[in-house]
Amino acid sequence: MNATDTQEIKSLLLTSDDGYRQLAEQHHQLDDRLHQLAERHYISDNEQIEEHTIKKQKLALKDRMEAMARLYTVTRQTGH
Repeated sequence: MNATDTQEIKSLLLTSDDGYRQLAEQHHQLDDRLHQLAERHYISDNEQIEEHTIKKQKLALKDRMEAMARLYTVTRQTGH
């Protein structure tokens, strides 16, 4: 599967799968918060912990979204 196919599957899932769409929205919200923190010249110890936690959450969401895309691809290929 090439990058175009992957992007098409993600776009399809965004429009057709509520669960995938919710994960993408959560990922986007976390990304926005990371950008807010990055714009600061100094972040507190608590904000550093928050930043680290957000990065882990984003990765977990991305992993779940990728798994959904792979599952979609496999089920589409096998016809189930």
